[in-house]
Amino acid sequence: MGLASLFKNGSSQEAQQIVDALSLSMAVIEFSIDGKILTANENFLKTMGYTLEEIVGKHHAMFVPGEIANTDDYRNFWSQLRNGKFSSGAVPRVHKNGEILWLEATYNPVLGKDGKPIRIVKFATDITARRVERAVLQSLFDAIEKSQAVIEFDLDGKILKANKNFLDAMGYRLDEVVGKHHSMFVERSERDSVEYRSFWKTLNSGNFHAGQYKRVGKGGKEIWIEASYNPVLDPVGKPFKVIKFATDITEQTRLLIDLKGMIDKNFTEIDGNISALGNSANQSVSVSEETSHAVQTVAASAEQMAASIAEISRSMAQSRDETERAFDQTVSANNATQRMAEVVHSMGSIVEVIQNIAGQINLLALNATIESARAGDAGKGFAVVANEVKNLANQAARATEQISDEISGIQSISSEVVGALETIRHSVETVRDSVTNISSAVEEQSAVTEGVSENMRMMATAVDGLSRNLGSIKSTTGMVADSVSRTREAAEVLAR
Repeated sequence: MGLASLFKNGSSQEAQQIVDALSLSMAVIEFSIDGKILTANENFLKTMGYTLEEIVGKHHAMFVPGEIANTDDYRNFWSQLRNGKFSSGAVPRVHKNGEILWLEATYNPVLGKDGKPIRIVKFATDITARRVERAVLQSLFDAIEKSQAVIEFDLDGKILKANKNFLDAMGYRLDEVVGKHHSMFVERSERDSVEYRSFWKTLNSGNFHAGQYKRVGKGGKEIWIEASYNPVLDPVGKPFKVIKFATDITEQTRLLIDLKGMIDKNFTEIDGNISALGNSANQSVSVSEETSHAVQTVAASAEQMAASIAEISRSMAQSRDETERAFDQTVSANNATQRMAEVVHSMGSIVEVIQNIAGQINLLALNATIESARAGDAGKGFAVVANEVKNLANQAARATEQISDEISGIQSISSEVVGALETIRHSVETVRDSVTNISSAVEEQSAVTEGVSENMRMMATAVDGLSRNLGSIKSTTGMVADSVSRTREAAEVLAR
């Protein structure tokens, strides 16, 4: 039973109670038969942005956009209300600030006792937000319609309608597809499969499907699409149809299939190269490990040799110092012997003087003997003394001759010692020079050997690093092989 019937058949009290109940939740405004505003509740005033004083007595047209208020449809709208016909629907209205609002409204004529309308009561709800949302959704749908292939099915899979993009992609006209089943686009092997029946069961249960699909166009043409099958729900959440949005990706898919073939070919070659590289890396690692071991052994030997040469160098330095001291002592001994020879030579001169003195004494003793013989008895005592002096002179002469012989022997020995010391000095000098040269050579060799040892250590480190790098190359080769395998799998996924 409508509101107009209630107002007509019920008591005025009952009608007022209904109006009061509706006023609690809805915007309510009352008009005279000619459209002038009589009153409005708080909900209406708040919705439109006015106070009651600003609108009472004015015409309903103040709320209507100008392009509507001046039309025959608007005038007919009020004519029908005056004739007792109610009106309902979503209508655009103008807020006080000039913005457009959308109201879900019913205009209800209130009849008098004679059955003729005496006023109009309007019940309204602000649906602006819902209307904007609907407009946005419609805009999105229109945009999708323009850019994508769209087709609609009932829950059994029968085609309801399809847009131009879809028909162009599949090569059909609309009358060739409407009423037919979706399976007309599917290969026979897929059409008869369990998966295909499950596909429609899933859609019927309200779950969507999305992915890349191979489809058959008119004349058996192979078509690839990127699509989503979307169940459309009624107000209680129950699916009642399915909308499919699709994009033709046939060209891209063919390119991917060709790409997959090229990738497979290239990857086969890469696999072979990686395998060869892996074998080479394994061999290189083995050789590098052997080389590293050999170099480390040589480096250890070089270090031992360097240590030995360093010890020899220290010994030669000590020998050089000792030779220098021996040379200095030999020179000192030679100088002392030279001085001794000079002293012995001087002693020879002294001996000659002594011999001369002994001869003179002996001559004096002889003269004294002669003179004592002349003196007779008076000269006997003097003769005895003269004889003793002669004896002493002879003894001094013999001793002097003996000393002279000894000195000659000493001089001869001294000469030999001087000669020997001179020879020793030259020999020691030669040894010293040789030791100095050898020591210098050993020092140079020690430096060279230390350099060799250091280079061998560096070489050992380098070879060890090379071995690690080769190991890394080996590991990287394995990783590259894995990456190639995964890339091949990715290429296969792309080509599906």
